[in-house]
Amino acid sequence: MTDFIIETDQLCKSFKSKQALRGLDLRVPVGSIFGFLGRNGAGKTTTIKTLMGLLRSDSGSAHVFGIPVADAGRTAEIRRRIGFVTEDKELYPYMTVEQIIRFTRPFFPKWREDLERRYLEMFELPPNSKIPDLSKGMRSKLMLLLAISRGADLLILDEPTDGLDPAATEDVLRELVAIAASSETTMFFSSHQLAEVELIADHIGIINQGKMVVTGSLDDIKSRYQRLQVVFADSVKLPARWVEGVESVRQEGRVVSILASHNIDAIDEQVRLIPGTTVERFPVTLKEIFLEHVRSN
Repeated sequence: MTDFIIETDQLCKSFKSKQALRGLDLRVPVGSIFGFLGRNGAGKTTTIKTLMGLLRSDSGSAHVFGIPVADAGRTAEIRRRIGFVTEDKELYPYMTVEQIIRFTRPFFPKWREDLERRYLEMFELPPNSKIPDLSKGMRSKLMLLLAISRGADLLILDEPTDGLDPAATEDVLRELVAIAASSETTMFFSSHQLAEVELIADHIGIINQGKMVVTGSLDDIKSRYQRLQVVFADSVKLPARWVEGVESVRQEGRVVSILASHNIDAIDEQVRLIPGTTVERFPVTLKEIFLEHVRSN
């Protein structure tokens, strides 16, 4: 059995002249909470729709549960084991909350009525309200209820907290962590809220212009990255070539800020060879790592 619930290899997808995915390599470990990050247009939603079998890739491969998503005869098998929250939060507009729950329930043999009741109460969803009468935040809550109650092996969540107020967001994040811990459900979620991702994810992937630029355990990534703040005694010329591992260098007068992704000790040593130099090291946030890799050149 594979250690990865989602795997893609050199996945490519274009829309007319726009290349959305450019050889995407993605590995989502079984049982992880995986935060999938990128700017608008980076390829996140295209990736999710391809994994769901809603789009067909131009080349490369994608597997979910070890099943190739290109196998049209088995896409229903994949979707049956997935709880999915879409970015647009579209639901059948002619149904009420109660009707769409009753409609969805029979399709999923592992449906959790205990979770259905729990989230109806927690999210304060009005059973008799029609879908168009719900706010965007309430539609997000309803889609989460429908996805989580399926008893799914994998939750794919595209902006799951979109439209939620801070209190509801905290409730949802807490529930997602609890579900992952208690049922070993894997969660793959896309979000622009980096603080939320940093709070609950144990693995991340950062996609930029259709390619994966950073991926792995969040703790490992954050432990590798450091910021070195260097203060020079006098105005000096910076090295023409830095030791491998330097991601960016920004200078303001005698103060230089260096973001490094690895090889920290060697970079520190290179800097200290300059006379009259002091160096301090600082941990970095996920936001700093993200911005460094998606900022336009």
